[in-house]
Amino acid sequence: MRTTLAPLVARIEASTPPHRDRAIDGLRALALLAVPAGHWMLGGFTLDADGAIHNASPLSAFGAFAPVSWVLQMLGIFFLVGGHASALSYRRRPSGTAAWLKGRAARLGRPVLGVTAVWAALIAVLTAAGVPEDTLRTGATLVVQPLWFVGVYVVVTALTPLCVRAARRLGGWAAAPLLLSVATVDLLRYGPYADAVPSWLSVLNILPGWLFAYQLGVSWGEGRVGRRGAALAAAGGAVLFAVLLAVFHYPASMVGVPGEARTNSHPPSLLVLALASAQSGAAILLRERLGRLLERPALWAPVVVVNLSAMTILCWHQSAMLAAAVPASYAGPVPGLTTAPDTLGWVIARTAWLPVFAVLLGLIGRYARVFEPPWRDVGVSRRVAAGVLAVGFTAFALGLT
Repeated sequence: MRTTLAPLVARIEASTPPHRDRAIDGLRALALLAVPAGHWMLGGFTLDADGAIHNASPLSAFGAFAPVSWVLQMLGIFFLVGGHASALSYRRRPSGTAAWLKGRAARLGRPVLGVTAVWAALIAVLTAAGVPEDTLRTGATLVVQPLWFVGVYVVVTALTPLCVRAARRLGGWAAAPLLLSVATVDLLRYGPYADAVPSWLSVLNILPGWLFAYQLGVSWGEGRVGRRGAALAAAGGAVLFAVLLAVFHYPASMVGVPGEARTNSHPPSLLVLALASAQSGAAILLRERLGRLLERPALWAPVVVVNLSAMTILCWHQSAMLAAAVPASYAGPVPGLTTAPDTLGWVIARTAWLPVFAVLLGLIGRYARVFEPPWRDVGVSRRVAAGVLAVGFTAFALGLT
């Protein structure tokens, strides 16, 4: 295997520009791989009497596993690196701001349009094949689940010019008002007057909650966050995280747990920002060490491969798990796949399934990557058809049809 991969590793190393910031790419790859790892380990299925699969979570039975979500919830790092990259890209843009934003939005939107259009066709085929509707709705929900991130990311990217101005004026402190905004909303929805606060108020946390780490990244990219600022972000985030858990009794899990009244992630609570601050500060402090580590070609090559397939991994990793679970549902309870995630045996079995999911994702990605590059040879009629299919699938996933 090593002999087979050696030419590829050498080719990737030779094609890497000397000025490439390997640490940034490494952090992006790490944060990206945490998404499928988290969904594959913290999401499970149950079978009903009709053989349909339904979503379930091992965290319902294993609350002590909540710290695993602290490690796997790395969206803060993803937004941090995204902000850093956007600051550099915005500075080097060859044309106006509008053209720059259009290009970045298109790069994010093509894979999303591709996966939703393909799944719209799959829903029709699988329905005709007799797959239970509940199974299809479970699958549609899982496919849509990570795509909210793309929409939020497009919005924060559109705010890059404002973030750059704020970074140049305030440095790393430009992210502080976002933290205070989320803290204020949390105080209103969880504080002594929570019963009088409308439920929709939590939506106000979505933009500042995810913009926080992005703004830190922009400030970092602008050279306004050094080691002292990074240390402050890491220590301050860690202390705030501990206080929110121990004193204010925030839910320990960073992802939603079925049956729980409160969730940290949708929309983000102050605990999410505390974790993002700690992770971001640590990432900045470890940048040089990580960069030196990735000078090794054997470690650098996988980072390049992951980054080149970033949107494919994000959009299709749930499909890989479903590619195993849906056929297995016809065989009855399969340990770690279609059995309830409420025993240690399930945890061990699910761990054994992870390589299978990874292989399936690789096979799917081989063909799905066609959606990432510009669609130069795709005519208007095919683009319109893809859009209509995507809208139809989204309506189905949201229960509107």
